[in-house]
Amino acid sequence: MSTLTNKAKAVDRSPMSFMEKMYLPAIAKGMMITFSHIFKKKPTINYPEKQRPFSPVFRGLQILNRDEEGRENCTACGLCAVACPAEAITMEGAERLPGEEHLYREEKYAAKYEINMLRCIFCGLCEEACPKDAIYLSETFAPADYQRKQFVYNKQELLIPHPKENPEAYQKALGNRANKATSN
Repeated sequence: MSTLTNKAKAVDRSPMSFMEKMYLPAIAKGMMITFSHIFKKKPTINYPEKQRPFSPVFRGLQILNRDEEGRENCTACGLCAVACPAEAITMEGAERLPGEEHLYREEKYAAKYEINMLRCIFCGLCEEACPKDAIYLSETFAPADYQRKQFVYNKQELLIPHPKENPEAYQKALGNRANKATSN
């Protein structure tokens, strides 16, 4: 017996009785345990029909944010790409042309923005590094696919729906962020 933990048991070397040799008590005990699990609640859920609620600190798929008028927040500063430890973000900046004020908030915008979800570790550092609240991690996880190229999301796939053209999809994409913003 261990004196440090007191968890070890001394081995009983006495001869087995007739009932112990038949193993019937052990089998009955095992069957009782098995049958007791029939009446317990199952820990699994049927995913497409029911969804498990997310934790308040869950970090899922990235989304590029827009303002209330539908203009893109991203200014292609590159801080999210620099902060990403997995180097999953690539971007190219461009200058806003005259007449594009309704599309982009600032003079500079991200002409190309890609995230490789196979490299992303969902750490949230891109969200913390962004000074314009242009990127955030949503309450959605990356879907499964069979081809690697399907996991490289471009700017159009990452952009949140337009708030004026599709307000229902915009509110759904915001998720609990909309509730947090109104409560603050």
